[in-house]
Amino acid sequence: MNREKLEKILDSIRPGLVADGGNLNLVDYDAKKGIVSIVLQGACAHCQLADFTAKYVIEAELKAKMPSIKEVKIVKS
Repeated sequence: MNREKLEKILDSIRPGLVADGGNLNLVDYDAKKGIVSIVLQGACAHCQLADFTAKYVIEAELKAKMPSIKEVKIVKS
């Protein structure tokens, strides 16, 4: 259930990333630790603001809608 909700929230974030030539993929969700691992793609993968986007856009949105989320980690592909 939580993974389904997580995917829906990520789907709502994707259009903003796609508009900038990027995207993201969910790699892992550790529900016990509250850690979400993602891969940034396209322009987002090489953007200097990738860490900012992960922390202050993606992580903030996930935490607001799923308080069990503690952290978003970017995994290098």
